[in-house]
Amino acid sequence: IGTDWENEMRRSEWVGAFGQDLRYGVRQLLRSPVVTLVAVVTLALGIGANTAIYSVVNSVLLRPLPYKDPERIMLLRTRWPKGQLGTVSGGNFNDYRTESRSFEVMSAIVGASFNVIDIAPGGAATGAEPERIFGARATWDFFKSGEMAPLLGRYFLPSEDTPGANKVAVLSYPFWEQHFGADRNVLGREVLLNGERHTIVGVAQKAYTLSTNDEQLWVPLALTPEKLALHDEYSYQIVGKLKPGVTREQAQQELARIHKGILARFPQNIPVGQTADVTPLHDVLVQSYRTQLLVLLGAVGFVLLIACGNVANLLLARATARQKEIAVRAALGAGRWRIVRQLLTESVVLSLVGGAAGLFVASLGIRFLVSMSPPGVPRLDQAGLSPDVLGFTLLLTLLSGIAFGLVPALRAGRTDLQGTLREGGKGASSGAGGARDRLRGALVVTEIAGALVLLVSAGLLIRSSLLLSAVRPGFEPSNVLSARVALPRADYSDPARVVRTFERIAQETANIPGAQAAAVVSSLPLQGGWSNGLVAEGKAQDDPANFIDSNMRIATPDYFKVMGIRLVRGRTFTAQDDASAPKVMVINETLARTAFPGQDPIGKRLSCCEKGPDGGPSFKTVVGVVSDLRAWGLGAEIHPEFYMSIQQAPADAWDWGQRAMSVVVRATSNPAALAPGVRQVMRGVDPTVPVYNIRTLDEIVSLSTASSRFNTLLLTMLGATGLILAAVGIYGVIAYFVTQRTHEIGLRMALGASATKVLGMVVRQGMLLAAAGIAVGSVAAYGATRALASLLYGVTPTDPITFIGVGALLAFVALLACLVPARRATRVDPMVALRTS
Repeated sequence: IGTDWENEMRRSEWVGAFGQDLRYGVRQLLRSPVVTLVAVVTLALGIGANTAIYSVVNSVLLRPLPYKDPERIMLLRTRWPKGQLGTVSGGNFNDYRTESRSFEVMSAIVGASFNVIDIAPGGAATGAEPERIFGARATWDFFKSGEMAPLLGRYFLPSEDTPGANKVAVLSYPFWEQHFGADRNVLGREVLLNGERHTIVGVAQKAYTLSTNDEQLWVPLALTPEKLALHDEYSYQIVGKLKPGVTREQAQQELARIHKGILARFPQNIPVGQTADVTPLHDVLVQSYRTQLLVLLGAVGFVLLIACGNVANLLLARATARQKEIAVRAALGAGRWRIVRQLLTESVVLSLVGGAAGLFVASLGIRFLVSMSPPGVPRLDQAGLSPDVLGFTLLLTLLSGIAFGLVPALRAGRTDLQGTLREGGKGASSGAGGARDRLRGALVVTEIAGALVLLVSAGLLIRSSLLLSAVRPGFEPSNVLSARVALPRADYSDPARVVRTFERIAQETANIPGAQAAAVVSSLPLQGGWSNGLVAEGKAQDDPANFIDSNMRIATPDYFKVMGIRLVRGRTFTAQDDASAPKVMVINETLARTAFPGQDPIGKRLSCCEKGPDGGPSFKTVVGVVSDLRAWGLGAEIHPEFYMSIQQAPADAWDWGQRAMSVVVRATSNPAALAPGVRQVMRGVDPTVPVYNIRTLDEIVSLSTASSRFNTLLLTMLGATGLILAAVGIYGVIAYFVTQRTHEIGLRMALGASATKVLGMVVRQGMLLAAAGIAVGSVAAYGATRALASLLYGVTPTDPITFIGVGALLAFVALLACLVPARRATRVDPMVALRTS
């Protein structure tokens, strides 16, 4: 009982002492409102920025997928001989699913776009405008991998995933909410999807997504036996869930063995060196954003480091001013650790206030990040001040308070009691004062080093962005409007009708007032293309080693004129290149060099895309060479490309591209003004087909660099914040130096020192700190900026111009920060300084 009573007394004494420290700390902070306000604002910026970025990182990268056992969900892909990862063929999927023993479920999914028309309960169309949405076709067991029950209704039945079965659809939560107004009676309703009636049987939960795309609805894939036997048509993403106890490595080894067997059976369809890849779905979903987000998280860490350095310097200066108070408390019996605890309590209280203000900064920052981020970042809309983010902020706040408060508290706890009381609190002994100055100087060096790392990173991204913006896309985007049109298979199964319809759209669009010319093309530059393997005539047609992986575009003859694509040699298409004429193609310069190195490609032949009348290869004659353009982005590598006349497009090509084409029209002035005319043309051609993705080519070019601009903007903002905080730190240290050495400066001036010498002495001290910070920061930046390598274009992570330029900028800012207190030092009145010292 005695021991319990003693423990309770100790706890009571500790709680009482802590409460006393807390109340005293709050009073001390209120007595210095300016210092407190500066510290709180500084901490709010540092902690708020870290909280905002961490919220995004947590939502996108760290938070597990909201499914049962998400670590067991894998994405299966094809790894090509050069290391590229891509989709899987139907035949390979069928063999994987049949022979694998590592997965409890394996499903296929392929992205698909749909023209959506609502059907009223009576069975007629509602008359509403048709809508174009992105969805997917999936095998019936696709939803089993997530093991997440639907919000409403059910998922697909096995009998519905067969050719000719009743057509059903499962809606995503966002589409159900936006298109159907979250109507819980939606089950059983019918919608027209690409002209075919589908019955809605389920609504998925809000968090459901099991692929790398953001689908708005799903329909059964219903693979035919022919599709399941094709090993050379790579279209499907494969989602599998490992059996309990099976590792990813074991599944990878098993699929590699199965793939070897496929290669042995179908050598004509699969190149040597191709294999299967098994990757956790979560990693695939976030892989495009991992580097950017981790770089930003590291950058805001540097901002917080600089902020803590500034606050630590403030507390060191404040501790010097409180030396007499601390000495009196020590004389009255307060031990060293009692004083340290009191000062640490004040630091933590200050940090907590800064952290609370930082939550406001973080909420604004999260909104900014969500609104300004490039499209497609997964789960970004879920970023917010969730409980785990608030826990991170609290931990960060407490650690920051200890970090910037510990050293000043320990320094203050070593106060020379007798010396301080004897000198009336004007300062500690010279030794202690010198140690304090060195500590403050070290903090400033750290701040400058951190600012340099941030500014070098921002500078590299700025230079990269400028170089990227100077890249010519290979076409003339000014005054060109684009729009997308997709014809439903149900109404346009005849390829000849598809061709006639798109040619009519191009002709009528060209007649819109304000239009110069119009054309249609299967895919626009900067937005990819259809991949096809070409083989030059004279080489073994069945040897995959001879395949030239190329982008295919189908276009009407005026396409090159509308886009401003330069003709290098030969000619482009004419109206005479119709279905009855010999098949021709136009190729880009890269394909010309790849297929016919050192030769004139005009008149040469390449096989591709389809079989000839005799079942052999179908050769097309090269009639023209056009300039290269950027197919996959301004910073991406240029690929071989070829163009085919719409009249000579393979019949199967319309299934590859879901009968979707882009309309491009060159305007005499403002291209956006042509949008109503394009919609009107489509209403006249087919009022059930929507026009979507209406954008100018200038907007498309801008979107292609959106991610680069976003990263550059954020790092520039963080770098500027770090620069300002570092400048404030230098100013504070030099101002403190001038205040502490007023007597010495007065004595020097009384003995004849000129204002210029005093100015030089003060500036020299500040610039020595700046030089040390720049040196340390350069070394740190040399290592840190290597993480930016994948984000840069045309510049190396160790670019000397950026390093030198940032170092010069920091030196200039440091000089300005030193000059203000240095000029004040030159105005010291020697007599006043000596009399008051």
